[in-house]
Amino acid sequence: MIEFKDVTKTFNTKQGAVHAVQDVNLKIEDGHIYGIVGYSGAGKSTLIRMLNGLETPTTGTVTIDDVEISALGGAKLREQRHKIGMIFQHFNLLWSRTVLQNIMFPLEIAGQSKAEAKKQAEHLADLVGLAGREQAYPSELSGGQKQRVGIARALANDPQILLSDEATSALDPQTTDEVLDLLLDINKKLHLTIVLITHEMHVIRKIADHVAVMESGKIVEQGPVLEVFKRPKQAVTKRFVNEEVTPSLTDTTAVVDQLLAKYPKGTIVQLTFHGDQAKLPIVSEMLKQYGGLDLNIIEGTIHQTQEGSIGTLYIQLTGEQAEIDGALAYLQKMRVETEVLNRE
Repeated sequence: MIEFKDVTKTFNTKQGAVHAVQDVNLKIEDGHIYGIVGYSGAGKSTLIRMLNGLETPTTGTVTIDDVEISALGGAKLREQRHKIGMIFQHFNLLWSRTVLQNIMFPLEIAGQSKAEAKKQAEHLADLVGLAGREQAYPSELSGGQKQRVGIARALANDPQILLSDEATSALDPQTTDEVLDLLLDINKKLHLTIVLITHEMHVIRKIADHVAVMESGKIVEQGPVLEVFKRPKQAVTKRFVNEEVTPSLTDTTAVVDQLLAKYPKGTIVQLTFHGDQAKLPIVSEMLKQYGGLDLNIIEGTIHQTQEGSIGTLYIQLTGEQAEIDGALAYLQKMRVETEVLNRE
């Protein structure tokens, strides 16, 4: 298990003290995929660098399986780092080396024979989907293939933990999903603990079990991914969730305004469905019971997390107020999260 206990990190600069990480308490269970999400400057990269000793806490402790990383140095720290692999946003490949040679590089540094290193590298190339491309150079690879090399290289020393620092942010959406699927497959096959640092909630939603949200060096919210998506508490978390669940929210707002102008007595409602709710004809049943209502569907989305699906639907209801109130009560009875956005 990974544990951050009362961790702070302060940098002293000419402009004064910069509190990059403040009072972080966090536990990550073995075998989990844990996401740490935050905007630029939130402190998430500083936090992850403390896991492999690239940064040391100003106060507090960082431990992995009861070993205090922040207290290690020299040979003991190098030994601990062999248990931690890391993949980067910009790949960090050696351009004069082939795919196979790039994967072999950490094994050679660790003192493995060339024959052993080659055998292990060939296995890893196959694991990440690069079989047949072992002799290609980085300049001959796509962005997704380069990141696969980076992942294979990070796995070379058979680590217990894999750190991913914005590993998909330089990739297009389709390639991002392919790399995320690969990480999920690796997690299941190797039972690796994966810690993801990202500013993209899509990455968290797609593969993470748990998430911590950082802002101004602090963890402001954490929990299972589905729970955070269902009930975000902090403003920054709501912003992340809205960007993922309703990516065209700006356009939606314009449509809402237009509908309210056309139907000033209407009620705009945001519905949030969880798990099997997203598969049930709840809105259809509502209209059968309250047949005097008119319904306009403004926008709807459905997304899958590792714990289940989550759907969001924006609708406008027009009709008698008693009918609208009855419909809203029915939705709440069916445990659909219901929020009236505007009622005239």
